[in-house]
Amino acid sequence: MSGCCGNHPKEVGTYEFDVRTFDCRVRHGAVFGALESLGDGDTLRFIGDHEPLPLLEQIDRRYGGQVKVFPVSSEEGRFVLDLTIELAPREGGCGCGGEGGCGGHGEGGCGHSDAD
Repeated sequence: MSGCCGNHPKEVGTYEFDVRTFDCRVRHGAVFGALESLGDGDTLRFIGDHEPLPLLEQIDRRYGGQVKVFPVSSEEGRFVLDLTIELAPREGGCGCGGEGGCGGHGEGGCGHSDAD
């Protein structure tokens, strides 16, 4: 995981993120921040009060294929999705193995710039 300093051992995990208590004006930004703090193989278990179609479109545009969406459950007032980070190694990449989060190079991802 990208974590606080990057010196911790990599453990893949699932992190529950219930946005139902968040003000609607900050929900999408909070989800982006959470996704960008995760590493390859980690899952953000999104819990909302409705199917987040506009958010999913934004995730697709922002991260492309780096975030896979898996429906978990849907019932009145509770909609659950797993958002899993799947980083593909870059051809001729920096050797970081894509462990720095789904931001990518130059966007807070592995910490390397494209010039590295």
